[in-house]
Amino acid sequence: MFAKKARLVLNFPNPREPTNEGVIGIGGTLTVDNLVQAYDHGIFPWPHDGYPLLWFCPDERGVIDFADVHPPKSFLKWYRKHRSEFVITQNTCFRDVIRNCKEQVRPGQQGTWINSKMQRAYNEMHLSGYAMSLEVWQNGVLVGGIYAVQSQKYVSCESMFFKVSNASKLALYELIQVLKSWGHTWMDIQMVTSVCESFGGKLIHKDEFLDRINVE
Repeated sequence: MFAKKARLVLNFPNPREPTNEGVIGIGGTLTVDNLVQAYDHGIFPWPHDGYPLLWFCPDERGVIDFADVHPPKSFLKWYRKHRSEFVITQNTCFRDVIRNCKEQVRPGQQGTWINSKMQRAYNEMHLSGYAMSLEVWQNGVLVGGIYAVQSQKYVSCESMFFKVSNASKLALYELIQVLKSWGHTWMDIQMVTSVCESFGGKLIHKDEFLDRINVE
């Protein structure tokens, strides 16, 4: 499931140290080696217009513990009625998934953090075995999807999209089932969106998160 251990390039500060607004590093480049180094230490990039590349390890971290997953009743009702209308695939078109995530219109947000450099870097991560996607198809058309980073220690859900109602929720739900079948008991979601919260997403303290991934 994983590619070989990447060479460490960036020397990030200890993520357990206090930060200003969660920023743990500034600058560097979005290479596969740097991204693997970052995720292995609980750090992720989050570009902001007008600033050098920013790397974050926020004081509170979003996670979903699979034992606590409780999808909304409305979704489960929809799932029972409509699941057979969709086909779920894995890693068949990662580039299309991240492109659609980039283009997804999100109420209350201007633009997206998935800029062209991020898009290119995560495509390279996928080719190197460090990122995965789940795709949702309806009548042969890609209508939803989700992508995630597979670090050596945990899985971090990055973004999802939908073109028909509930397709992104279906992608999230199916990703949870896949990860459970691989032996995972939780996943990182970085921030708790309304959709993730509706599935049991919660915030935990940074130290607890770093304990989970064995960062000293």
